[in-house]
Amino acid sequence: MENPKIQAYGRPAGPGTLAPPPQRPPGQPLNVHGPWPSLAPWGRYWSGASRPAGAVTAVAIAAAGVVAAVSLPLDRAGVGWLVTALAGTVALIVAGAVPVRPLPGAPAPLVVRPPMRLGADAYAWGAATVALLGVGTVRAAGWLFLLCLATATLTGALALTGGRSMRSIAVGYTMPVFAAFRSLSWLARGTARLRKPAESAANVRVAATVAVSIALLVVFGALFASADAAFAQAIGSLAPRISAPTVSRWILVFAVAVFALGGAAFLHAGPPNLSDLDAAEARKVRRFEWAFPLGLLVMLFAGFVAVQLAVLFGGNRHVLETDGLTYAEYARSGFWQLSVVTALTLAVLAGAARWAPRTAPADRTLIRVVLGALAVLTLIIVGSALHRMYLYADTYGLTRLRLLVACCEAWFGLVLLLVLAAGVRMKGLWLPRVAIAAGVLALLGLAAANPDRVIAEHNIKQSRTVDLLYLGNLSPDAAPGLDGLDPQRRACVLGRMSFALRTHPDDWRDWNLGRERAREIIAADPQANKAGASTNCRP
Repeated sequence: MENPKIQAYGRPAGPGTLAPPPQRPPGQPLNVHGPWPSLAPWGRYWSGASRPAGAVTAVAIAAAGVVAAVSLPLDRAGVGWLVTALAGTVALIVAGAVPVRPLPGAPAPLVVRPPMRLGADAYAWGAATVALLGVGTVRAAGWLFLLCLATATLTGALALTGGRSMRSIAVGYTMPVFAAFRSLSWLARGTARLRKPAESAANVRVAATVAVSIALLVVFGALFASADAAFAQAIGSLAPRISAPTVSRWILVFAVAVFALGGAAFLHAGPPNLSDLDAAEARKVRRFEWAFPLGLLVMLFAGFVAVQLAVLFGGNRHVLETDGLTYAEYARSGFWQLSVVTALTLAVLAGAARWAPRTAPADRTLIRVVLGALAVLTLIIVGSALHRMYLYADTYGLTRLRLLVACCEAWFGLVLLLVLAAGVRMKGLWLPRVAIAAGVLALLGLAAANPDRVIAEHNIKQSRTVDLLYLGNLSPDAAPGLDGLDPQRRACVLGRMSFALRTHPDDWRDWNLGRERAREIIAADPQANKAGASTNCRP
């Protein structure tokens, strides 16, 4: 006879209370012996790690945390971010590759959940994450690295959780946070294995090996340093300066790194199954309820596009001949509104594709016609927005914001082309991941193009007055693009960069190719060294 005080999840009910009836789908028999549904967040799709954390897992994550604490620069881009990313990747590989040996005498588990395996594309997303963090090694522009760092959180979540639809990708993006908290007890049990008698002998040997290795490095390193001044200087630059703020930063970075890597290892040991979210169908609306408002929107877009075609083919003459219209009023204000229109249109297309019925052939034809027309008209609006930005940048010069938003608008246009391709066969489950991959490749391409150098070269090529103050505030990545200036103004801009580089010197963690090249260019220009003491540049 079943005990009424035992709940469906295997926990005793309160004194004198009856357990609530178990929740189960209709027709499915009650399983009172488990496995029971997880009570953790997103437990319906994610049961947690499918295997315990071994001692190797705990040691690998702790070692990666030490590497992050020593090498990660918190105030700027540098090679330390790439070193941390590689150390974390190696730790996750080791944690997943080394099998966990059962403890002697431990009973076999009653319930074994089959592990969920991610596809081969998870490795591609992982490589993209490392590449985005590696941008800080070659580019000194802080705004660019922050964009790469934010994008790396998305690609990292995709590598760990998968997901194909926008719904499952959004859910998977939140899971690393919950996984980090769930991993604390998981890692604690793995750390406890280090104290087991079966592991103690091996632990002593490992500790002895590490101690001997450190002793050898210290002894021979000290001898080499005393024998050669250059080697001593190199060792001195690598050795950190011990101080209270440094130790505090090490502790903070170590804790955050172990927290994040523990969550990643927990997800890697038991990825979620988000296929139910991918296959979930939304409640459909009637044909009139979606076709009528979108049809009116298509008519509005068509009217706007008819006016814009005259602008696209009219060129500068249209801007100059229109009464009271200047480049600033035409390009600067209109571009932002059209960019918002493009983003909102993508949201409308996604909602219509989700809620519009498509069972009947007439429904599918109507979807293709209405959404296809809206996508094509929006593509023309994208072209109009980019045309406005081209005129504005050609007149007033490029800035980081103008270049970045123009790249985003071009990405919107690419997504619209993907929407048209998905509408041919009425299958768009691949669309969100391909759109994200295109955005990641575009961001990496922007980093490879060196945007600050592009901005400097574009503004210098103009025959109008160059804003030397703005050029001097660009990152050191712009230094190779200043050759078009006359020697005096070039020395002035390089002097401002030299002043910033001397004010914030780099150690090995902060080493960056862009800053290193800027130092070489400044060192080769005697006038730049003289102008470095003065930060006032005249146009």
